[in-house]
Amino acid sequence: KQWYQRRVREFPTFQHYFIQINLRMISINDNQKIGIAITGFGMLFLLLGMILFFDKGLLAMGNIMFLCGLALIIGLERTFRFFFQRQKLKGTAAFFGGILVVLLGFPFTGMCIESYGFFVIFSGFFPVAVNFIRRIPVIGNLLNLPGISHVAAKLEGQSRYNV
Repeated sequence: KQWYQRRVREFPTFQHYFIQINLRMISINDNQKIGIAITGFGMLFLLLGMILFFDKGLLAMGNIMFLCGLALIIGLERTFRFFFQRQKLKGTAAFFGGILVVLLGFPFTGMCIESYGFFVIFSGFFPVAVNFIRRIPVIGNLLNLPGISHVAAKLEGQSRYNV
């Protein structure tokens, strides 16, 4: 018991129901803060562009801001490595092709192509995102409703209805 008390005093931890959580914060530099803001504005512009009947100006600005913000958050080299992995080339081609189609003036078609590319590229993150959302108090309960739970289980990559 003494070694445990000594360890608790040495490291800043929080004990709650026998779970230790480290209280150290992740440091974010100024470029990453700006990148988070630009990515958020890019998603806002994309949402507004879709709400306003696929306004090509807003969609184009949203796409460019989203990519610039992502590059500022994780860096240029890691952004290129992420998009141009061998298993993600099909999704990357669809994503950037959709952006190009939007910039050429066909917003609905471009967003459909871009959405397909987005789902192919980011499909590896869906299980983690659904699992995280399940732990949020109100939204987690919504994911357990009959129709939604089947879709959430498919996105999560597991079958909850195994017999």
